[in-house]
Amino acid sequence: MPGHFEPLPGGGAAVALDDVEISIIRSLAVQLLELIGPGPAEDAPDDPLAELFADGPSEPPADPVLRRLFPDAYSDPEGTPGPEEAEEQRAHSAEFRRYTENDLRAGKRENALAVIRSLDALSSTGDGGAVLKLAPEESRQWLSSLNDLRLAIGSRLDIVDEDDTDLLYRLPDEDPRKPMVMAYLWLGGLQETLVATLMP
Repeated sequence: MPGHFEPLPGGGAAVALDDVEISIIRSLAVQLLELIGPGPAEDAPDDPLAELFADGPSEPPADPVLRRLFPDAYSDPEGTPGPEEAEEQRAHSAEFRRYTENDLRAGKRENALAVIRSLDALSSTGDGGAVLKLAPEESRQWLSSLNDLRLAIGSRLDIVDEDDTDLLYRLPDEDPRKPMVMAYLWLGGLQETLVATLMP
């Protein structure tokens, strides 16, 4: 079980984590929360219906990591649209973002909080680690959050496709990106084994 998730009887997943691994995942989840931003402001209207229909942003985030986490819904990464088509894509993306980004942020925020809460609830095994046991719904929240963390780190490392990942394996140990690369690869392994536990 060390270093990878295994299925639990009746659903869910478990993984053995040492104290350093717990600290790294928790720290990354907290940083993700800070990046996503706070929830509704305290001075938001008390009317839940008004909050439900509150408009979100219509422009893509300035931060490249947030752009990766909240990409434009209407774009063709392979093609180069003409001016009219590009303008139409921007308009559709802005409209879609306006009505969906607040909910997407809330979901990502809740998933990251679930990761932090489950790590904070761990009891040590006495040898500098703990076994994390997740119910099926918690497993899905963890999977989403691990994906968000990898997207965030991948964006900071300028990973665009698989070729970029191959280059990271060959980085010399003295490269300042090496710790971030190791975290990216490790989280990928966790994510992959968690996906396997959720497969029927």
